[in-house]
Amino acid sequence: MNEDVQVRKDGYEKVTGRACYTGDFKLPSMAYGFVIRSERAHATITSIDLDDAKHSEGVLAVVTAADFGTHKNRFGHIVPDHFILATSKVRYVGEPVAVVVAVTEEQAFDAAQKVWINYEDLPELMSAEDSLESTFLIHDDDYSSNNEGFLDAKPHRSGNIAHEINIGWGNIQEAFAAADHVIETNVKFPMLYAYAMETYISIADYQPGSLSIISSAQHPTMVREELSKIFNLPLSSVRIQVPYVGGGYGSKSYTKLEPLASFCSYVVGRPVMIKTDVETAIATTRANNADIRVRTGVMNDGRIVGREFEILMDSGAYCDNSPLVLTKCAHRCFGPYSIPNLNVRARLMYTNTAPASSYRGFGAPQGVLAGELNLEQIADAIGMDPLELRLINMLAPGERILPDARGLDADIGADLRIVFDALVAAKKPNTPGYRRAIGFAVSASDAGASPISTVMVRMHYDGSATLMTSATELGQGSKTALAQIVAQELAIPVDAVAVTQSDTLNTPYEWTTGASRTTTIAGLATQRACIDLKEKLCSMAESMSLDGVSAVVTSLGVVNIGGREFTPAAVIQGWFGAKAGEVIGIGIVRKDGVTKQIPPFWEIGVVGIEVEVNERTGEVIIEHLVTVGDVGHAINTSMVEGQDLGAATQGLGGALYEELIYEGQSLVNPNMVEYRIPRVRDIPRTITSVVVERQDGVGPYGAKGSGEGAMNPIAAAVATAVGRALGVWPTQVPLTPERVLELIRSVS
Repeated sequence: MNEDVQVRKDGYEKVTGRACYTGDFKLPSMAYGFVIRSERAHATITSIDLDDAKHSEGVLAVVTAADFGTHKNRFGHIVPDHFILATSKVRYVGEPVAVVVAVTEEQAFDAAQKVWINYEDLPELMSAEDSLESTFLIHDDDYSSNNEGFLDAKPHRSGNIAHEINIGWGNIQEAFAAADHVIETNVKFPMLYAYAMETYISIADYQPGSLSIISSAQHPTMVREELSKIFNLPLSSVRIQVPYVGGGYGSKSYTKLEPLASFCSYVVGRPVMIKTDVETAIATTRANNADIRVRTGVMNDGRIVGREFEILMDSGAYCDNSPLVLTKCAHRCFGPYSIPNLNVRARLMYTNTAPASSYRGFGAPQGVLAGELNLEQIADAIGMDPLELRLINMLAPGERILPDARGLDADIGADLRIVFDALVAAKKPNTPGYRRAIGFAVSASDAGASPISTVMVRMHYDGSATLMTSATELGQGSKTALAQIVAQELAIPVDAVAVTQSDTLNTPYEWTTGASRTTTIAGLATQRACIDLKEKLCSMAESMSLDGVSAVVTSLGVVNIGGREFTPAAVIQGWFGAKAGEVIGIGIVRKDGVTKQIPPFWEIGVVGIEVEVNERTGEVIIEHLVTVGDVGHAINTSMVEGQDLGAATQGLGGALYEELIYEGQSLVNPNMVEYRIPRVRDIPRTITSVVVERQDGVGPYGAKGSGEGAMNPIAAAVATAVGRALGVWPTQVPLTPERVLELIRSVS
């Protein structure tokens, strides 16, 4: 065992001061659930034979939809269409149908082999196009919206359309008629898997009148809300604890295994653990694939007069968060450009594939690929420099991307010049057998989600502090960033700040952990909590003074009253009259003041790529990667650079390697070998990371979010670079060697 790792009795490892779940966590009398999943993509369940399994050694129960009784067997944060266990039919290969709950994992697995399920096949609709054209319905019910707070969150309107959004302004037909050129681009974006190192896990303990969950969830307060509805419990009776999570990238957003584990615990009367391997994790959540068509009208001088997008997105068997992903794709596809006439039609389709949901970038990678590649084709068609084309159409700081939204809080034109100059300065000449080119792309995402956050900061009588937040630590570094804000505000060492996160019984409300919002929104609440705490320290000092003068907390963290200085510890101990007590500051962020206008901030993505394409093999090598982290103020510069590199690398996966592939009803590569993610040797040969700080955000010290920005335009930058290198424009990612060779042959 590594000398730096100590295993504690509670099942966690203590690694450099952080608690990490080891998988050995056990509650008293905990049972294990093995989920039996559908082997059909679309079928009616005609019968289930459970007798042999129920009488197997160690089996406590075999749970099916028939056991729910009056309890709700559906969930869904936006549309409650997701069955906890399949009822009369299954909708995708991998859908949970039953759960064997046993004393040990081995007993649950063995008994599961004795469950027999009979199906009667129904027509399967495996693509968004097939689903759109078919009259056969995947969902017969017309679900009502579950949360009116989400923008345009509506149930499906007709056929297999799960959600639809149309946005725009001006007159697109008149714009196209007046344009000198109308250029059309069609692209396909693949199904992806987030590939967090930790898969899904949930431990549930149902007791009469209460429910406790330990989970890998990104959004504990939203999971709490779902479970309170399913079990008809007040929020105060549902506790969600989230230990340090081994990655999420959006895939652990909202509710996943928690209802299933909870209901199993309800049935057997003891805690139950359910977890997934990689294959079943992919069947739990994947990223939305999409087909997008864009047409842009331009004048001879490159000025855009109109853009039109048609987005067809695949939601899989259930909605999950896909309606919001579709909405964000529609908002982000046309870019941070001045567009006098716009029309975006976006449709989300139910299909008989694994459910799709949140994924890093949240609709932007799909839309930006189409929008930015189209601009490259325009520049090529009219003989204009692609940098100049973007700059003459780029919105200036303060101008609006969406009519009623916050103005642009960034100088994207300046960011783009930084990227271009870095690429040109390092560009290498072609070598025999290889083709080289540079590409760049930009994006602006309406990030930050809803600006609702509450944070508590407790200063103890020795002057140290504890921060309490429901923002989840997923490896992105929120624990460090928030602790740094507390240390800065209270003028104490970072080592004197403890951080307690994501326990709904003890930590205050946080809307989500996602949309790159934690440093900006939870950070702003943290800063306000510290200000509130300092005001209370001053009140305490004033109440002990006979001078009648006001107290202030100086930049050095001491309390100054009448020229006399006291440490916060001295004030607390003096006020309580003992070596005891503490002061609590509360910080609240809501849709008011600097965060009244949505989005709270625009997350900027500006990246550049130099590629080298092997003419013989079709392999694409990333010679140079340039990222610009336009973050307003870097709370932690190293973390910003790390987030940008991580996001860009993850984006390279979808651009060059990653793709979930269905053949017939089933995935053929749901494993760690055949699903190809970037490897160490795929890291760009040269990396230039630039952090831009203009103090133009609403967060602490002018901060804005980061984490997704560098991912959003990567696929577009790679596609444009490969297109320029080969002289033919790609229409589909990932650009695998096979696809690149096809492009080379098409022009040879």
